[in-house]
Amino acid sequence: MKKYLIILVTTLFSLSSCSDILDVSPTNKVTDAAVWEDANLISAYQVELYNCIQHGFRSWNDWLSKGTDETYPSITWGPSMYQAGTMTPDNIGSLDYWNTGYQYIRKINVFIDKMDASNLDLPNKGRWVAEAKFLKAWIYFQLIIRYGGVPLVDEYWSIDEGTSVTFTRNTLEECITEIEKLIADAIPGLPQSYTTTNANFGRATQDVCRALLSRMYLYMASPLFNPTNDRAKWQKAADAALGFMTKAGDTYELYADYGEGFRLISGSQNKEYIFARNFTSTNGHDAPMDNLGRRWGAYGGWFASNGPSQNLVDDYDMKSTGLPPFKWVNGEKVINAASGYDAQNPYKDRDPRLAATVIYDGSDYRGITHEMWIATDESSWGYDSYKQSGDNPRTNYILRKFMPELDQDISWEVKCVVPWPFFRLAEIYLNYAEAMFELGDEDVCREYMNKVRDRVDMPDIPSTVGGEELRERLYNERRVEFAFESHRIFDVRRWKVAMVTENRDIYGMDIYKDITTGIKKYTPVKLYEKKGNFNERMYLIPVSNDEIRKNGGTLEQTSTWIGY
Repeated sequence: MKKYLIILVTTLFSLSSCSDILDVSPTNKVTDAAVWEDANLISAYQVELYNCIQHGFRSWNDWLSKGTDETYPSITWGPSMYQAGTMTPDNIGSLDYWNTGYQYIRKINVFIDKMDASNLDLPNKGRWVAEAKFLKAWIYFQLIIRYGGVPLVDEYWSIDEGTSVTFTRNTLEECITEIEKLIADAIPGLPQSYTTTNANFGRATQDVCRALLSRMYLYMASPLFNPTNDRAKWQKAADAALGFMTKAGDTYELYADYGEGFRLISGSQNKEYIFARNFTSTNGHDAPMDNLGRRWGAYGGWFASNGPSQNLVDDYDMKSTGLPPFKWVNGEKVINAASGYDAQNPYKDRDPRLAATVIYDGSDYRGITHEMWIATDESSWGYDSYKQSGDNPRTNYILRKFMPELDQDISWEVKCVVPWPFFRLAEIYLNYAEAMFELGDEDVCREYMNKVRDRVDMPDIPSTVGGEELRERLYNERRVEFAFESHRIFDVRRWKVAMVTENRDIYGMDIYKDITTGIKKYTPVKLYEKKGNFNERMYLIPVSNDEIRKNGGTLEQTSTWIGY
């Protein structure tokens, strides 16, 4: 029986804003042998491998922000199930990457094997193979941060052969060594970088490889994966971040306007982005229609399920003082009197990243002032209030980050072409800050935190802030800098703080307006009780029971889920 590959017959692809190599739609069937005899088909096959990298815009139901305290979970399926605490080995949800990861590992193994055997004159052959090795390293990283040690696979089998093959887990250390080897093999075959205006931006580069190592070493040094707090692991994390910056030189810089940096269309110049997914008008995404409110004909995350939480809003510092508006005392959140926070003018004088990330009552977005208030007699309300529509988030906050301004249309008919960032310079700075803090160099930690804060003209973290207070400020800096970028769900797990952060109740903001005087009263409101929803098992995620059964006992369940 002939084997077939479903693949697009095409010429060379581009990652530019004009065409995107990452969306290869099947148009016909060609035999396996034909693929490896045709340069265009080989190119198309290699391009499709990039779909192993999952961007955050891929559907309304895959925003990982919904699985954390960044949002109010108005639904209990999709990522919101993590806030509900309903994950099981039979119901893993959007974090599951097992099948996707191993399907693409097989495809990559096929590609590398065929390239080794190919006699075709392929000018890009060396670079394509190097990119494939990077992609394999990316997949293994995504697997280990979810499941711990996973099977390392360098072979591939036919469908018939595959039914009799079983797998066992490699150790976490063996997986890290494999990722290091793949990256070491890939780097010599790759260019150092591509600018965001280059047609190849979105492909692997040496800098992208080093950014992946920086993130991996940071994660592996963190409490979840480093329970003995081995300082050597923190040193590797510090060295990787510093090594990236040294080799990159002045290639990258923080984009001057934080909010605008997330609204630029694909192909625009943005020297902060190291690696991102570009889009075109034909293969773009629906993030604005998925996440804006009903004023725009949109759905607030669908059923308002991606509405930013008061928990997140409360964590943006005050601009004038640089201090957190709240502090935790004996498990209770209280106003930090020294900060200058005014509970009845809650959005005044806040870190500019708040206004760039969240549409709140009184926000001007696309020339329209958003109104989330309800009249004190509840007989009328603002057009953006949850009272107006179930697709206006109950928190009375709407996502602004990634949402287009007036230079781009918003409708279901017009696809959005704002890129999704995987790595940007701010992460490298904060990776370095965290590693140096854990190594005891608080001065360097503050220096690199302040580089990120300076971009939005926030006061520096002063030298008087150290120890656990500095750790809290560092963790919070990542929270607000990377809000809605799929960092939080992994950060709270690797830090092993999710038993605290993910078991705190979720709040929104009620705004009552005296129609006669126009005076508003702001009152935080508890919307969702989470105490006990997150448990220790959920620091890692399980392998599906189906996969365990298919392997006939040779594949062990994720360590935190054994015996469940």
